[in-house]
Amino acid sequence: MLVFTGTHIHKMDRKGRVSVPAPFRAALSKVGFGEISIFPSYNCKAIDGYGPDLIETMASNTFAAYNPFGADPNNLATQIFELMRQLEWDAEGRVGLPEDLMAHAGITEQAAFVGKGRFFQIWSPEALAAQRSADSSKMAQDPPRLFLRRPEEA
Repeated sequence: MLVFTGTHIHKMDRKGRVSVPAPFRAALSKVGFGEISIFPSYNCKAIDGYGPDLIETMASNTFAAYNPFGADPNNLATQIFELMRQLEWDAEGRVGLPEDLMAHAGITEQAAFVGKGRFFQIWSPEALAAQRSADSSKMAQDPPRLFLRRPEEA
Protein backbone atom coordinates (compact mmCIF):
# COMPACT_ATOMS: atom_id res chain seq x y z
CA MET A 1 0.00 0.00 0.00
CA LEU A 2 1.29 3.44 -0.94
CA VAL A 3 1.48 6.13 1.73
CA PHE A 4 2.32 9.75 0.96
CA THR A 5 3.62 11.92 3.81
CA GLY A 6 5.14 15.32 4.42
CA THR A 7 4.99 18.70 2.73
CA HIS A 8 7.45 19.34 -0.07
CA ILE A 9 7.65 22.74 -1.78
CA HIS A 10 9.35 22.88 -5.16
CA LYS A 11 9.97 25.67 -7.63
CA MET A 12 8.29 25.60 -11.02
CA ASP A 13 10.76 25.93 -13.89
CA ARG A 14 10.28 28.17 -16.96
CA LYS A 15 8.65 25.31 -18.87
CA GLY A 16 6.02 24.66 -16.18
CA ARG A 17 7.75 21.60 -14.78
CA VAL A 18 8.10 20.76 -11.11
CA SER A 19 9.93 17.98 -9.28
CA VAL A 20 7.79 15.24 -7.81
CA PRO A 21 9.10 14.80 -4.25
CA ALA A 22 11.73 12.07 -4.01
CA PRO A 23 9.79 10.15 -1.29
CA PHE A 24 6.69 10.10 -3.53
CA ARG A 25 8.71 8.87 -6.52
CA ALA A 26 10.41 6.22 -4.37
CA ALA A 27 7.07 4.90 -3.09
CA LEU A 28 5.60 4.76 -6.59
CA SER A 29 8.74 3.17 -8.03
CA LYS A 30 8.53 0.38 -5.43
CA VAL A 31 5.23 -0.70 -6.99
CA GLY A 32 6.63 -0.36 -10.50
CA PHE A 33 5.19 3.01 -11.54
CA GLY A 34 6.95 6.09 -12.89
CA GLU A 35 3.95 8.38 -13.04
CA ILE A 36 1.36 10.23 -11.01
CA SER A 37 -2.35 10.60 -11.75
CA ILE A 38 -3.84 14.00 -10.98
CA PHE A 39 -7.13 15.85 -11.35
CA PRO A 40 -8.71 19.01 -9.89
CA SER A 41 -9.88 18.63 -6.31
CA TYR A 42 -13.62 18.97 -5.82
CA ASN A 43 -13.21 20.06 -2.20
CA CYS A 44 -10.61 22.81 -2.41
CA LYS A 45 -8.42 24.85 -4.74
CA ALA A 46 -5.80 22.14 -5.08
CA ILE A 47 -4.90 19.23 -7.33
CA ASP A 48 -5.56 15.71 -6.04
CA GLY A 49 -2.95 13.07 -6.81
CA TYR A 50 -3.13 9.31 -6.56
CA GLY A 51 -1.00 6.26 -7.05
CA PRO A 52 -2.03 3.34 -9.24
CA ASP A 53 -3.57 1.36 -6.37
CA LEU A 54 -6.24 3.95 -5.61
CA ILE A 55 -6.87 4.68 -9.28
CA GLU A 56 -7.57 0.96 -9.75
CA THR A 57 -9.90 0.96 -6.73
CA MET A 58 -11.72 4.06 -7.96
CA ALA A 59 -12.12 2.57 -11.43
CA SER A 60 -13.50 -0.70 -10.01
CA ASN A 61 -15.85 0.94 -7.52
CA THR A 62 -17.15 3.68 -9.79
CA PHE A 63 -17.75 1.25 -12.63
CA ALA A 64 -20.12 -0.73 -10.42
CA ALA A 65 -22.29 2.39 -9.96
CA TYR A 66 -21.68 3.86 -13.43
CA ASN A 67 -24.35 3.53 -16.06
CA PRO A 68 -22.64 4.13 -19.42
CA PHE A 69 -26.07 4.37 -21.05
CA GLY A 70 -27.43 6.88 -18.51
CA ALA A 71 -28.22 10.48 -19.30
CA ASP A 72 -26.47 11.99 -16.27
CA PRO A 73 -23.64 14.17 -17.66
CA ASN A 74 -22.34 14.94 -14.17
CA ASN A 75 -21.60 11.36 -13.21
CA LEU A 76 -18.69 11.44 -10.77
CA ALA A 77 -16.81 8.68 -12.60
CA THR A 78 -17.03 10.66 -15.82
CA GLN A 79 -15.86 13.84 -14.13
CA ILE A 80 -12.89 12.19 -12.43
CA PHE A 81 -11.62 10.10 -15.32
CA GLU A 82 -12.34 12.72 -17.97
CA LEU A 83 -10.29 15.35 -16.13
CA MET A 84 -7.56 13.00 -14.88
CA ARG A 85 -4.06 13.33 -16.27
CA GLN A 86 -1.36 10.70 -15.98
CA LEU A 87 2.05 12.34 -15.89
CA GLU A 88 5.33 10.46 -16.21
CA TRP A 89 8.33 12.07 -14.58
CA ASP A 90 11.49 12.68 -16.56
CA ALA A 91 15.06 11.59 -15.67
CA GLU A 92 15.27 14.48 -13.16
CA GLY A 93 11.96 13.53 -11.50
CA ARG A 94 9.98 16.42 -13.00
CA VAL A 95 6.48 16.54 -14.44
CA GLY A 96 4.81 19.27 -16.44
CA LEU A 97 1.66 20.38 -14.68
CA PRO A 98 -1.15 21.17 -17.14
CA GLU A 99 -2.03 24.86 -17.31
CA ASP A 100 -5.72 24.32 -16.52
CA LEU A 101 -4.89 22.42 -13.32
CA MET A 102 -2.30 25.03 -12.32
CA ALA A 103 -4.97 27.72 -12.81
CA HIS A 104 -7.49 25.72 -10.73
CA ALA A 105 -5.00 25.52 -7.85
CA GLY A 106 -3.53 29.01 -8.29
CA ILE A 107 -0.04 27.58 -8.79
CA THR A 108 2.45 29.97 -10.36
CA GLU A 109 6.05 29.93 -9.12
CA GLN A 110 6.01 27.11 -6.56
CA ALA A 111 4.03 23.94 -5.92
CA ALA A 112 3.51 22.39 -2.50
CA PHE A 113 3.08 18.61 -2.55
CA VAL A 114 1.19 17.56 0.60
CA GLY A 115 1.01 13.93 1.69
CA LYS A 116 -2.47 12.87 2.79
CA GLY A 117 -1.82 9.20 3.48
CA ARG A 118 -3.28 7.21 0.59
CA PHE A 119 -3.26 10.24 -1.72
CA PHE A 120 -1.58 13.64 -2.01
CA GLN A 121 -2.48 17.14 -3.03
CA ILE A 122 -0.63 19.87 -4.91
CA TRP A 123 -1.27 23.43 -3.69
CA SER A 124 0.04 26.90 -4.20
CA PRO A 125 2.04 27.58 -1.00
CA GLU A 126 -0.13 30.65 -0.27
CA ALA A 127 -3.41 28.76 -0.58
CA LEU A 128 -2.00 25.95 1.56
CA ALA A 129 -1.05 28.42 4.32
CA ALA A 130 -4.55 29.93 4.26
CA GLN A 131 -6.15 26.47 4.38
CA ARG A 132 -3.95 25.40 7.29
CA SER A 133 -4.96 28.52 9.20
CA ALA A 134 -8.65 27.88 8.59
CA ASP A 135 -8.26 24.22 9.56
CA SER A 136 -6.42 25.15 12.77
CA SER A 137 -9.23 27.51 13.77
CA LYS A 138 -11.86 24.83 13.19
CA MET A 139 -9.86 22.23 15.10
CA ALA A 140 -9.35 24.61 18.04
CA GLN A 141 -13.12 24.98 18.37
CA ASP A 142 -13.91 21.31 17.85
CA PRO A 143 -10.80 19.16 18.41
CA PRO A 144 -10.73 16.02 16.27
CA ARG A 145 -10.83 12.64 17.93
CA LEU A 146 -8.93 9.76 16.42
CA PHE A 147 -10.04 6.28 17.42
CA LEU A 148 -7.77 3.46 16.39
CA ARG A 149 -9.06 -0.08 16.16
CA ARG A 150 -7.08 -3.24 15.94
CA PRO A 151 -7.59 -5.09 12.63
CA GLU A 152 -9.48 -7.89 14.36
CA GLU A 153 -11.96 -5.33 15.80
CA ALA A 154 -12.84 -3.83 12.40
